[in-house]
Order: sequence, then structure tokens, then C-alpha cells
Amino acid sequence: MNYAPPRHRTALPGNALTSILKRFARPSAGVVALAAMLTLGACATSGGGEGAGGWYSVERGDTMGTIARRNNIPALRLMRMNPSVHPDRLEVGQRIRLPDSEERTPGSGAYRYRVRQGDTLAALGQQFSSSASAIQSANSGLSANNLSVGRLIWIPQHGVRSGAGASASRQRQIAASRAAPAAPIPAAVKNWQWPLTNAKVMREFGANGSGTLEPMLLSATSDHAVKAAETGTVKFAENMRQLGNVVILHHANNMQSVYAQCDTLQVSVGQKVSQGSPVCSVGSSGSYAGQLLFDVRHAGKPVDPRRVLKK
Repeated sequence: MNYAPPRHRTALPGNALTSILKRFARPSAGVVALAAMLTLGACATSGGGEGAGGWYSVERGDTMGTIARRNNIPALRLMRMNPSVHPDRLEVGQRIRLPDSEERTPGSGAYRYRVRQGDTLAALGQQFSSSASAIQSANSGLSANNLSVGRLIWIPQHGVRSGAGASASRQRQIAASRAAPAAPIPAAVKNWQWPLTNAKVMREFGANGSGTLEPMLLSATSDHAVKAAETGTVKFAENMRQLGNVVILHHANNMQSVYAQCDTLQVSVGQKVSQGSPVCSVGSSGSYAGQLLFDVRHAGKPVDPRRVLKK
């Protein structure tokens, strides 16, 4: 039932997931693993926030998801600003960087970063897969001995391939996901519709830096309506802790599709929906603004959505 292969560690499901599991028939037993993978678990206790562009001190019960929502920051952006932080190992008093509107937190390439109190070039280099010398080279007149708090600097990442736009870390992630055994799917399962029109793929399905499989993350353009990828029946449609509103559909051939971080739900449990029918919408503001987590499964086992989606 683990989303990741046995050698990989995954977060434990929350109480909300246990209650969801009780509602499902056997084909959706994989929901526990799905939610464990999607949920940003944490174990933390005391502190407070300084606002965007500063630090946040982890309090008891905090998760990266709740911290993101509390500070109106997309969860993915928050995690990218804290690449050395393990979402499922938060500790009370641990400091989390809160990105402001001028900072850049890319999936690959250079970070645009605002210097915070206590920063050093050596520490920044270690935390952002760079080095003190590389940061100095990328910023004219930057002194390692006198960093100006509030200054915006560029932090290049090691291993960026010219023209490819991908870091060595991302290359390892892609390789790891390709190395994972692919779940077999029936030959008839194909030509599913993309859940968002003209969506941008912010993150492909695959293994992250710690080896845990993560679902595809899509970013909406002008159309925020989320549509059923294939004809099916609604098995779940309500709020799930840390994931916003979630819709789970069951399809022919023991296939399932999951749509998480939704804003408004447009379906109810038991409803039959056709391919392309609206199931929910992604929000235009808040932590999950314009972002959709899209997951596909066969008999509860993870499947790369690109294997079933229209080319």
C-alpha cells in the first residue's frame, strides 16, 4: 500500500485519511498510500512568524501545508525556499524561510534570494546546492564578511546544464522515477483528457530528492475549471486535511484518478460523470492558487499520468 517502493520512506496518513478509507470499496484501498504521499506530515511545537521575506518559527502541530496557508504562500513555493527542510520531520522552534514577492524559487536554475538575519554565504551555499564562491561570482560586490540584510542576491545551483534548464538534482529525480517499476495498465486505458485546459506542468510525476514518488502538479492558465480525465463515478468529494477539496473518481478497468487542492467542488459522491465534465475548480488566490495535484492509479498502484493522457 506504500506509494513509494519499499525501500523509500513515506509520511504516515492522518486521521482524515483513516475515515476516508472506511468509505471506500476494495479497489480504492490505495487511497491511504495516496494520501500519505500527498500529505505534508509534521511533528512540531512553539514560535511564530515574521511575515513574507523573513523567518517562521515552527509551532506544535505545524506542517509545511499549514504554514503555507497561514502565510498565503503556495506550498510548492514554500518548500522550494526551504530545500533542506524535511516536511515530515519538522521540529518545534525550527526556522522556515518565508519567500516574498520579489524572491524567485525555481524548480531549477538560480534562486533570487533576500538576505535574512543570520545568513552566511557558506550556509546558503550548502542549503541551496551552491557554494560561497559561486554566490559571490553571481553577485557583484558581494562580501562574505558583511552580508546586507534585505539585499536581493542570486544563488546559482550546481549542475545546471546549459540549454537544458535542469539541475543535476532534477536529473537524478527523473532518473530515479524512470528506474522505479511501472505498474502495468490495461491496453484499453488511453486518450484520457488533461484535467486543466492548456495547463502548465509544474512538476512531473516521479521521485523527489529523498526517493519518494510525488504526483503530477499542474498550473492553470486562464481556465480554472478541473475536468474529469475519463468517464467514471465519484467515490470521494470533500475536504481533506492539508490538501483542500479533493475529488476521487473510479473508472473502468480498475482505474482511479485524483484531483487535489481544489477550491469549489462541483460533484457529489455517487455521481456519474463523463469525460470532460467539470468536477471542481482551482482557486485564484490562497496557498494553492491555480495549482492542481493530479494522480492516476490502477488497482491502487501509482501510474504516470502521461501514460494515459492524450499526447
